[in-house]
Amino acid sequence: MRHSTHLLVYPFPSSGHIIPLLDLTDLLLRRGLTVTVVISPTNLPLLDPLHSSHPSSLHKLLLDDPEITPFPDPLIAKVISTQKLFDPIVKWFRSHPSPPVAIVSDFFLGWTSELASHLGIQRIVFSPSGVLSSSILQTLWQDVEEINPNNGDKDQKFSLSFPEIPNSPEFPLWQLLPVSQNFKKGEPHYESFRKGMLANMSSWGIIYNTFEELEGVYIDHMKKQMGHDRVWAVGPLLPDDHGTGRGGSSVVPPNDLLMWLDNKPDDSVVYICFGSQTTLSEKQMGALIGALELSNINFILCAKGSKSGSIPSGFEDRVSGRGLIVKGWAPQLAVLRHRAVGSFVSHCGWNSTLEGVAAGVMMLTWPMGADQYVDAKLLVDELGVGKRVCEDAPDSVPDSVELARLLDESVSGSNKGEQRVVKVKKLSQAASKAVKDGTSMRDVDTFVQLLSQLETAN
Repeated sequence: MRHSTHLLVYPFPSSGHIIPLLDLTDLLLRRGLTVTVVISPTNLPLLDPLHSSHPSSLHKLLLDDPEITPFPDPLIAKVISTQKLFDPIVKWFRSHPSPPVAIVSDFFLGWTSELASHLGIQRIVFSPSGVLSSSILQTLWQDVEEINPNNGDKDQKFSLSFPEIPNSPEFPLWQLLPVSQNFKKGEPHYESFRKGMLANMSSWGIIYNTFEELEGVYIDHMKKQMGHDRVWAVGPLLPDDHGTGRGGSSVVPPNDLLMWLDNKPDDSVVYICFGSQTTLSEKQMGALIGALELSNINFILCAKGSKSGSIPSGFEDRVSGRGLIVKGWAPQLAVLRHRAVGSFVSHCGWNSTLEGVAAGVMMLTWPMGADQYVDAKLLVDELGVGKRVCEDAPDSVPDSVELARLLDESVSGSNKGEQRVVKVKKLSQAASKAVKDGTSMRDVDTFVQLLSQLETAN
């Protein structure tokens, strides 16, 4: 029997936020829900494959990207601009013969709590970041005036500790989200953004793209902070297939990449990618290229967005046979899942973190901003499934000789019994179980049941 429950889904308009929320949407559609997704024409290609799979139950609320509000901080500018969609969404809702019973919206879209209240429905937060990172972010915004008084001269090496969070994490100020450091009390846009972030904690519930084996202690902490159990860990949100089309079209035919990997031994390839937003400086790329030349590894380097403009002349010829350079988008999930890949040099964005862990490859961490330093700390210090390769300031340049050594070690034959490798393989098995018949599947089912009760109540 199909659910009649109608849900409105509103991702933050950035691919790293849209993709995991659409993966969740797929799970909800498979359980019989009707879903309308707020999407702009620019991001429609990310939704089209899912719409093709669920043409009758997935609907599009197509709204143009609002003009970006001029503001020094680009994140806040983008978030504030989305508030211009309040009235168009209300108009759509009022005219719909069977409007949604709830809205699931990205954690940056805290203003949708007011939207939900105005419409008389519940708002559920979707967090594309991990629970540890989310917990730190919430604490930062609760205490932002104390952390960042309006004197502008806070020492960036000053350490902030979070004793109320399990394991009492501690970070230098420069490793935490810059937007919270730049907060100016009384400035309308900063205050609006802060209000939205704090509204997340008074929402009806929060959905996290994580799983209990990965962040169980932090999931329990968040339930205590929320004051109820409507905190669902439903990850890792990843497609069942190879995922070759996930997130966009690869500049190299996926089959060509996979065939190249087919000719390599198990766990012998290092995959190197820094996500869709992070770019290496010319000096950083030079150090990485130097390390790859000094090393003996097989590797795939995703060089999308490098500020160096191009790979040095002759480099591809010199590493021919053992190195493959992808100058653009690569099918990351398919690459990581291949038996030949043994380690992953990553910026430690949460999507990449989950994909690497779920694939069971050792993580070589090179964080550069946002939540990446928190994710790297979780991987290296708490879970023991990663090793730092560069973790100073975002513009720091690693030593090529040392980096080459770390790359070689990560896929050496003697590495198979190494604790990090054993631990990440075990965590990969836990991730697989969680989404097949474990805690994450249970939480998705529980969420759907509670939504159905909202339908009945209405």
